[in-house]
Amino acid sequence: MSKAIIGRKVGMTQLFAEDGKVIPVTVIEAGPCPVVQVKTVESDGYAALKLGFCEAKEKALSKPDLGQFKKAGVKPCKVLKEVRDMAGYEVGGFVKADIFAAGEHVDVSGVTKGHGYTGVIKRWNQHRLKETHGVGPVHREPGSMGANSSPSRVFKHKKLAGQYGVENVTIQNLEVVRVDVQRNAILVKGAIPGPKGSIVTIKTSVKNG
Repeated sequence: MSKAIIGRKVGMTQLFAEDGKVIPVTVIEAGPCPVVQVKTVESDGYAALKLGFCEAKEKALSKPDLGQFKKAGVKPCKVLKEVRDMAGYEVGGFVKADIFAAGEHVDVSGVTKGHGYTGVIKRWNQHRLKETHGVGPVHREPGSMGANSSPSRVFKHKKLAGQYGVENVTIQNLEVVRVDVQRNAILVKGAIPGPKGSIVTIKTSVKNG
């Protein structure tokens, strides 16, 4: 069975190992996440838990969302997510940071930073055009489209300017360096997607679980 918890990205810092090496870590405020609903194979066709995170005021939620929390007998939450293949919890219980331990490997999912409408250099790491006569007046454009009388169009999926960021991204196989149960914090080695304060999901690694 896999394990998962919802958290908030706090930021990055560094720790020192016993041998003096510097370990870059991301601090994640993980849980406590109340269990709002337990889904089973018999009743729903699959096993899952519906978890909440970050308390909210009742007036900030819609009636259908608020009804789920009242039925479960837990306080309303801003975030409500479903995690698959988790068992051993009952409605009203809590998933806490101690679900993971130092040395385990996890996958962290989140939404990347938004950069707005960007050009091909920033979005796709393309080169500038030559800074010589006959080129321009724009030197940061994508250049030739490669389309003349045949096929007389630009093929789909060509790397051009457009919206950059705000994508669901998962960083796999990150090591848990430290778990602070008192502060509900999980410190993961390396960087994770999203800006500070964004919501992330920590799951058991599919590669090294």
